[in-house]
Amino acid sequence: MASPAHCIYCFECLAASYKRHEPIDLAAVEELWERYEQSKKPASLQDINNTVSQRDSADLGREVVVEEEEEDDDDDADEELDTTQRSSMKSKSSRPHSIKLPSVSRLQSQLSSDSSSVSTTPSVMSTNSSRSILSSSTAATTPISESTQPEMAEMRQQRLKNQRYPLFVTWNTLSKNGHKSLRGCIGTFDAQELAEGLRAYALTSAFEDSRFTPIPQSLLPSLSCSLTLLGSFEPCTNALDWILGVHGIRISFIHRGRRYGATYLPDVALEQGWTKEETLESLMRKAGWDGVTTGGVARRLLRGSSNSGHSGSSKPWEQVSDFRVVKYQGLKASASYAEWQEWREWVMSVKDGSAELLCPTT
Repeated sequence: MASPAHCIYCFECLAASYKRHEPIDLAAVEELWERYEQSKKPASLQDINNTVSQRDSADLGREVVVEEEEEDDDDDADEELDTTQRSSMKSKSSRPHSIKLPSVSRLQSQLSSDSSSVSTTPSVMSTNSSRSILSSSTAATTPISESTQPEMAEMRQQRLKNQRYPLFVTWNTLSKNGHKSLRGCIGTFDAQELAEGLRAYALTSAFEDSRFTPIPQSLLPSLSCSLTLLGSFEPCTNALDWILGVHGIRISFIHRGRRYGATYLPDVALEQGWTKEETLESLMRKAGWDGVTTGGVARRLLRGSSNSGHSGSSKPWEQVSDFRVVKYQGLKASASYAEWQEWREWVMSVKDGSAELLCPTT
């Protein structure tokens, strides 16, 4: 399954390439990422405890109000009695007040006591949470014993070797206002060993995407990385036999005696706001088709392309031979430069030797 840790590893590979160093291995990144995620949980648990304590205090306050309203109802009933009845029952009617008033006092005293205990004395829930926090914090910050660490690392390495996926690595730049722009995206449909595939395509998409110049080191702070692991490949029964936002598509066709092909990942069409027809036309042009259609957003965006070719059909896939579509699904994860740096700062702070695994970035 795709994880932000995989994108963190891509950042590490890219940064190490600028320094001509070997990057930290993927197994170590995954382990450190898990510990980093665990280290963030205690704060979330404390927020939950505070919310529960505030709710308990508010509920107790409502009990006091109800008790006082019952006192007022008894007073109104007493006033409706005639003088004789009130005189004969005076001693009796005063007893409930003498009983209830101390009850209100006790509630008020309890409210005062409980209010102070919220900030000083943990409840049963917060006590249990504190114990779990302590164990989680210990697990997150205490180094693994030397006897078990090599065994766990070996098991993780073996598991990674058994994981093979077709994959794509995407680099985007993020502007100050959050606008995302593609900066490189290359992958493969051949299943790759995860660690090797991530390292290879993190660098290939950064430096060898022919649509862009190689990413310089100075651009690192504006980058975000996305990884898509591909699966569930299935031939389409027709050109439109796929679902926007669910499927990526891979097309191939013959035009002027030559076979062309290209792919769009599952999120591309939605991000661009394209229909299925516009997506297919854009993808055909990406592959190298230079035909003409009667309309379409993709053609308007690529107005500068050649206008030679057939013009008798508004459906470009009907103007070529042996048009094929394969649909697939993807598991995607992303991480920004800021998230990578936050993780790095945590690794540097744990003081267990893990920081020595990181390649210097300055």
